[in-house]
Amino acid sequence: MIINIDQIGPVSFIKSKRAKNLNIKLQPFKDVRVSVPTNMGYGEAEWIVEGKIDWIKQHQINIKNIESKQIVFDENSNYKTRFHSLHLVQTEKETIKIRVADNKINVSYPKNISVRKEIVQIAIKKGINAALKKEALLYLPDRVNYFSSNLSLPYNQVRLKNIRSRWGSCSIRNNINLSIHLMRIPNHLIDYVIIHELVHTIHKNHGAKFWDLLNSITGNAKALDKELKNFKIAFY
Repeated sequence: MIINIDQIGPVSFIKSKRAKNLNIKLQPFKDVRVSVPTNMGYGEAEWIVEGKIDWIKQHQINIKNIESKQIVFDENSNYKTRFHSLHLVQTEKETIKIRVADNKINVSYPKNISVRKEIVQIAIKKGINAALKKEALLYLPDRVNYFSSNLSLPYNQVRLKNIRSRWGSCSIRNNINLSIHLMRIPNHLIDYVIIHELVHTIHKNHGAKFWDLLNSITGNAKALDKELKNFKIAFY
């Protein structure tokens, strides 16, 4: 049940078998959500929430500050990957659809839902990730093979993932894992990450021998590593 409460806005009241007490939850890009115990009526729950208006309003201010620091995609966003551009379309249909084709990231969503709603933002990010994965598959494996062959640094497999904590890694079995978000950074830094991980097939740590070999290949490993830190892996 959604009730519009003065000074707060829409509040979702949801009956919960697990809730022993009434619980108020605020999250970015979501309405206020209230978990209501099954033995409590909606009228009583609304009365309790109205008694906490000042507390909720203060937390809404904090939430707005968090939202302002996050990227929100809308119809005015001019977002592009290397080969795909984002297109958002409102439709009469009740479902959200994502399609990545013809160099476009098409996301259609119902007219009665704000583009800022979490469900739409999640769909947009899925579309962007799908485009990045598509581009990564066409570029990264060939690049890994090129450097592996030319530098005599064999590996086992290359895996492309939506890694948001690091650009890449090399497993104990010499599997090279690369983040699809590499496709958002310049080519020379992509090459640096790939070479970095290939060197780990020989040296599993970041000791002196690792950096000596990496520097002998790149010529300026520390400078490239510093430049890479200017880019964020998780940009939204």
